Amino acid sequence: MRVLAALSRFVGNTFALWILLFAVLAFYLPAWFLPLTSWIVPLLGLIMFGMGLTLKTEDFREVARRPMRVMIGVVAQFIIMPGLAWLLCKLLQLPPEIAVGVILVGCCPGGTASNVMTWFSRGDVALSVAITAVTTLLAPLVTPALIWLLASAWLPVQFSALFMSILQVVLLPIALGLVAQRLLGERVRVAVDVLPLVSVVSIVAIVAAVVAASQAKIAESGLLIMAVVVLHNGLGLTLGYLAGRVFGLPLAQRKTLSIEVGMQNSGLGAALASAHFSPLAAVPSALFSVWHNLSGSLLAAIYRRMDDGSRADQQ
Repeated sequence: MRVLAALSRFVGNTFALWILLFAVLAFYLPAWFLPLTSWIVPLLGLIMFGMGLTLKTEDFREVARRPMRVMIGVVAQFIIMPGLAWLLCKLLQLPPEIAVGVILVGCCPGGTASNVMTWFSRGDVALSVAITAVTTLLAPLVTPALIWLLASAWLPVQFSALFMSILQVVLLPIALGLVAQRLLGERVRVAVDVLPLVSVVSIVAIVAAVVAASQAKIAESGLLIMAVVVLHNGLGLTLGYLAGRVFGLPLAQRKTLSIEVGMQNSGLGAALASAHFSPLAAVPSALFSVWHNLSGSLLAAIYRRMDDGSRADQQ
């Protein structure tokens, strides 16, 4: 088990490289990965189940202890990224399926990878986990509402269908994880030690499946989608940091807000796009997953060097 836990840590620390490697393989060898398309939703459910296993009461105490800072992060998450997505789609006059895909990923809650990047950047990890948890729990209502509001101009959007999908692949697995954690107690630690490995394999499989299913469309429109993804992510990271500055947050929280806002649950975006729209609409989420892990790692390394010398940042 120690070997497996060590492998899990290694894979978790090299997350971005595995996603990049398998995205490239899926593009050039799509037939190898097409069978994975039927596993996108179950794999996302597995990731969310793992999140439920790791959530602690302390994560929610953080909401009560610093409600304003958590609220700032949650509101920034659900305003900045959806707003940027809509604006980019309008300015660049994107085709309908691509536009919906960009808006989809923009309306998703924060991803668990943001917690790792926040830790590496010496940000406020407790705040990061609290914001991710709250945005994820709000996602069944907020994400479909935002998608309906912003994407209906391009393609028909069914709020109720999106709501049920997110309920099934996000809230239900998280609830089951919390129940398992309560029933198993200390024995759940064994599973938690290998969760990074399970999460990385699942996300890599989701990205590879989407890339394989949309290989021809990526070859045709990949550069345009990639440019939008880079702009969307970069502006999100920047505006997240600036939002923290506007509200007078200390450095550690500004780093946290930047990463929380800029890094999305792109696996959820890919699953929703595949289930409710088209393979092409899932491509922005897949490419976002590749890119935001690379940009997040780079930014975390830069943020790590930024230190005002005060540990009081995290109070």
